[in-house]
Amino acid sequence: MVHYAVEVTPAASRQIRKLDRNTQKRVLARIEKLEEDPRPRDASKLQSPEELYRVRVGDFRIVYQVEDDRLLVLIVRVGNRREIYRNL
Repeated sequence: MVHYAVEVTPAASRQIRKLDRNTQKRVLARIEKLEEDPRPRDASKLQSPEELYRVRVGDFRIVYQVEDDRLLVLIVRVGNRREIYRNL
């Protein structure tokens, strides 16, 4: 089984730090699962110029990019569903 490396952008890292502890734990656990399966069944591909995907964690969304050639999952944004899609 192929494992992907997970990289978090500085902006996404700041967004994760702003979340409350319980939500942080849930988001980080979900990010860890992306190492094994970067395109889980509940992931949605976004309609944007880049190849972006998103997964849900309650009212929060994790937006990420999968680079198959480098076996990398790049976490781009993490935030509340009401604000996450602005300026993507």
